Amino acid sequence: MRNRNTNIFLRGASILFISIAIVLTISSLINYSRQRNNYPAGMTIGGIPIGGLTPTEASQRLLEVYTSPVEVRYTGSIIHIDPSIVGFNLKVDTMLAAADLTRTGGSFWGGFWDFLWNRDPAPVTIPLSATIEEERLRLYLETEIAPRYDKPGAPAQPIPGSTQFTAGEPGQKLDLDSATRLIENALRSPSNRVASLSFEEIALARPTIDNLQTLLKQVIQISDFDGLVGLYMMDLQTGQEIHFALNNKQDIPVTPDIAFTASSTIKVPILVSYVLNKGANVDERMNTILLEVFQKSDNLATDDVMEELNINQGPLFVTRDMETIGLQNTFIGGFFYLGAPNLLGTHPTPANQRTDISTDPDPYTQTTPSDIGTLLSDIYQCAQTGGGALVATFPTKATREVCQTVINYMVQDKFGSLIQAGVPDGTLVAHKHGFVTDSLNVTHDISDAAIVYTPNGNFVLTVYTYHPVNNLWDITNPLVVKLTEAVYNYFNLPLQ
Repeated sequence: MRNRNTNIFLRGASILFISIAIVLTISSLINYSRQRNNYPAGMTIGGIPIGGLTPTEASQRLLEVYTSPVEVRYTGSIIHIDPSIVGFNLKVDTMLAAADLTRTGGSFWGGFWDFLWNRDPAPVTIPLSATIEEERLRLYLETEIAPRYDKPGAPAQPIPGSTQFTAGEPGQKLDLDSATRLIENALRSPSNRVASLSFEEIALARPTIDNLQTLLKQVIQISDFDGLVGLYMMDLQTGQEIHFALNNKQDIPVTPDIAFTASSTIKVPILVSYVLNKGANVDERMNTILLEVFQKSDNLATDDVMEELNINQGPLFVTRDMETIGLQNTFIGGFFYLGAPNLLGTHPTPANQRTDISTDPDPYTQTTPSDIGTLLSDIYQCAQTGGGALVATFPTKATREVCQTVINYMVQDKFGSLIQAGVPDGTLVAHKHGFVTDSLNVTHDISDAAIVYTPNGNFVLTVYTYHPVNNLWDITNPLVVKLTEAVYNYFNLPLQ
């Protein structure tokens, strides 16, 4: 009896344990199946943890993060950008499909075994799948951000009543390439959705050439000079020009330009003609003569230079070369020395045929501010680059060495007044000044023509003045100095 009862008990206990095991297994299978419907612990999509979430919940979380605005910081302002506006397209279905493949693609029973033993699956990372329309993003930056938040800067302005300019303020311009990269990175980040944009500094804006012209006219108008001023200036970097004339402080036309007595400034065309025809290799004798011309403005030495061109008609050779270059108003009609032959012909020009204004120009030698200014500009371009109008006119004669020779001799004019006095000490000025005193020891014409080399830009400046009664040095020289200061300051703005 006892053995029979024992067997019944053992059989019952076995059935109980088997039943319990079946129930537990079924329960575990149910729990595992439910868990298998969700994403496994440790899984991330695009950097966002989605373990334990259903596909629908995971999709919502992805959209919540990646469709949230990106914060952009620029020039102290905070701008929020909707990702869809700049062409950000999140590929949710693509990422969920990859996650589902990982979730359901493994062995069911292998996963169940790990579940039973409470072993977590290896972390799975699904990378972000999204596209950004870069052109659309850049267009947004160019049309929405830059126009609103860029700072154009304030250009330097002339200070009325002086030869100075205000410092101005540099501007700020959005760095589009950098901004595009930074915003793309923020759009692709689940956590760092802030982009601090950088800018490019816009250099201090120089005043306009019109502002400079206005200032130059103001300098003349507030001066004590009541005669005729003809001024020409060229920016040798840009080719921009200023050309005007004031008679007793009133504007007068400069088309055609006004004929002035060239006086000693004609020695620049004479030197140009000489080196064009004789070359840059100057022997010792001619070097001495040319130094006399530019260091002492010696007229007899100038005659020697023209006689080297032609002993009888040297002045006509100079005039012919100037006409070939295109300088219709520049000529020398005879030698300087006393007792020289009379005029070697007459020289009507567009400038000296004007009837509305006259400086009573010397019939022997005339020019205009624009003629000499143009010649100096051509010399500069020829010496710097081997190009320009002078080279185009004399392609085999106007070499860089020839043109630099002209500049080297012009630098020898150390007069120390007029244009040269309007720039800081040490500034390289290649120029020729001139003035004429009549038989009564009265000066009517004072002029200067120069190439000026400065740290922030080189320029040509020619200033010709005439007074019918008396061109007083103590009035005209300070005027030319101030005009030069204004041009120099235009190219060399004060620091902010």
